[in-house]
Amino acid sequence: MEKKYWIVTYGCQMNVHESEKIAGILRSRGYTQGESEQEADIIVFNTCCIRENAENHAYGNIGALKKLKKSRPSLLIAVGGCMTQQAGAAEKLRKKFPFVDIVFGTHNLDTLGELLDRKAGNRKVVVDIWGKEGEIREDDYSYRTSFPNAWVNIMYGCNNFCSYCIVPYVRGRERSRAPQKILEEVDALVRGGYKEITLLGQNVNSYGNDCGGEYSFPQLLRDICRRDEKFRLRFMTSNPKDFGEELVRAIAECPQVCHLVHLPVQAGSNRILKLMNRKYTAEEYLKKVELLRKYVPDCQLTTDIMVGFPTETEEDFQATLSLVREAGFATAFTFVYSRRSGTAAAAMDGQIPEEVQKERIMRLVELVNEQTREKSVAYRGKTIEILCEDYDKKKGLYLGRDEYGRMGYFRSERDCIGDFVRLKIGETSGVSLMGELAE
Repeated sequence: MEKKYWIVTYGCQMNVHESEKIAGILRSRGYTQGESEQEADIIVFNTCCIRENAENHAYGNIGALKKLKKSRPSLLIAVGGCMTQQAGAAEKLRKKFPFVDIVFGTHNLDTLGELLDRKAGNRKVVVDIWGKEGEIREDDYSYRTSFPNAWVNIMYGCNNFCSYCIVPYVRGRERSRAPQKILEEVDALVRGGYKEITLLGQNVNSYGNDCGGEYSFPQLLRDICRRDEKFRLRFMTSNPKDFGEELVRAIAECPQVCHLVHLPVQAGSNRILKLMNRKYTAEEYLKKVELLRKYVPDCQLTTDIMVGFPTETEEDFQATLSLVREAGFATAFTFVYSRRSGTAAAAMDGQIPEEVQKERIMRLVELVNEQTREKSVAYRGKTIEILCEDYDKKKGLYLGRDEYGRMGYFRSERDCIGDFVRLKIGETSGVSLMGELAE
């Protein structure tokens, strides 16, 4: 009888890609993807703890499986990811959800198959959380589900210790993959027909620093782009403190690198940036934006912005709004500060009341949306190239993004998924574009 798996993923693109690795491991063990939790033989939670609501959501969904597990004792439930890597989290899971079968961490995700072997015939829960990050395992089990897009980890962990962030504590220190391994993976993806590749790391700009800095991230970009095939190359995320001229020149010189850069600023107040331990000022950030647009004039910029950090005043918030206007972001991912135990910010005095946070985030979102709409309107009447990614059955439309990340919708009589197509834009709505095939 065929065994089925179901994976529940929380968090960022890095977690999405790690779920592809989990899927690949399970498939190597004879599992195929099920249609729902109800028909699954194993359910795996790939958790995130960056924000408290994601963690609470995971706990709620794990608890909801108690009845299903009782009705089907053979069902395996595994919980892994960032949440389990926190100090005391594994023991909390064991006590709160004794029906969970396997608990593993971020550092030993690749050992899930071995943990399944240990669980076979064992009534007790298998808990295996590596306290320290180990060597990078280069076995690629990934079962990729996002064609024509693909994600490639180039490094793991983070050394920055931003005061609000739990990542260094759960993902460990920075570890860079060997350049040759990355180049081989990208080569296989391009030969396999993937048209857009995103390099992933908590701070891709730091790539290679843990190996003496002899091989840098800009060098990696250049080596990847020494190819004749047509594909796009993106990367995320970059810390502004390490974003310099060498990287900007590489973006300008490599034709496959998209002219869209995600550069999280988090705040526009120097006082708040210092409290966040971001290691740059608003003025330094804007100089980097100026440098980017000097070498790559058409480059679009996206960012992350946090509102309501401890002690944030109205003056601090106004400084953020001012920076947003000056930087001219194409769009921004906006968040309300979420207190995370174990971080320096959690112990700070001056936590901002929820109603103040909500009022400020609404003002910020309004400004960001206004800028986004203005940039979308500029597309009207233009012909652009998009990479078709999917087909929306409800709308009866194909969809895909241009180099700058804008989503374009269109009708086609043929299957366009995986193709670069020319699209003449008519109407726009927020970040979405409506067009007709120009070919």
